[in-house]
Amino acid sequence: MRDSKMEAASREVVHVGLDYSTAFVQVCVLDSAGRVLANARCANSWRALDALVRRWGRFIRGGIEACTGAANLTDELVQQAGWSLDLAHPGYVQRMKQSPDKTDFSDARMLADLVRVGYLPRVWLAPEAIRELRRLVRRRQDLVERRRALKLQVSAWLRDLRIVEPAVTRWTKTWRRWLKQVPLPAQTRWVVNSVQAELVQVEKWVAAVERRLAAATRRDPMVNWLSAQRGLGLVTACVLRAEIGDARRFRTGKQLAHFCGLSPRNASSGTRQADAGLIQAGSRYLRATLMETAHRLRRLDPRWMQFAQALEARGKKRCVAVAAVANRWIRGLFHALKDVSRAA
Repeated sequence: MRDSKMEAASREVVHVGLDYSTAFVQVCVLDSAGRVLANARCANSWRALDALVRRWGRFIRGGIEACTGAANLTDELVQQAGWSLDLAHPGYVQRMKQSPDKTDFSDARMLADLVRVGYLPRVWLAPEAIRELRRLVRRRQDLVERRRALKLQVSAWLRDLRIVEPAVTRWTKTWRRWLKQVPLPAQTRWVVNSVQAELVQVEKWVAAVERRLAAATRRDPMVNWLSAQRGLGLVTACVLRAEIGDARRFRTGKQLAHFCGLSPRNASSGTRQADAGLIQAGSRYLRATLMETAHRLRRLDPRWMQFAQALEARGKKRCVAVAAVANRWIRGLFHALKDVSRAA
């Protein structure tokens, strides 16, 4: 009797692989023995997906590759339909395939089978609030890069015309007044004026985004705690909050540093032991922000100033010393971030 009940319960559990695209979703449904119950296209709607899969079982465990739109669909299926659904790392899934061919049919089958045997390479699903904060942070970063590009354009034109600039800091109010008055060829003057007008607008947008960041994170414990640390401001705190999210998803500080792209890449072979720069991983915004933070810590914090000076005294380049400061700093921050994430 007990065996028959267990068998009936196992029939109620189905394993689902979802190959996502904007037009439709390829759905593969497997039972606990690995038999294919269905592998078909379905409308890109949580209701349509739930109606299709519910025909085969009550308890649904699934996987979907992390891509644009997948997180939103995952949220709907988990919250609205009650599925147990995980995001999968697309790079790892691709390397685990036994065939170089790529079809929606085979991809969905692969995901469903990985869920069934427990080998799905999971990716953390950021809550909607964190995804929203990421959009704000990255919008600011795009604007800052545009601002930098405009300034470099003007500087290049001045060098091309061999114009000697005044002995003041560039892009201060004094320098900008000089730029408006300096004699320029007619077409160059028109272009420079248009760039200046665009620059003013971009700076207004940057300020607007920063006000939005302050309002969105006013009650966020992690942002408030980070903003109070030496060398950190609101923008840096928001970037760390948006890109790292919940620090409890990492087991160690070393794993967090690896996620941030601050771990040295090992290039050892045989008896030769060597490093090959930093690993190419993580968000470029996050790593750039942490490197900027390390530069500030190197100048302002006695502990990190002494640490960087000791590395440079041993012959390390300044960029290497700064990267080491960033690595050690984020690893040391790990346990505090876990406690703050728990409060958040």
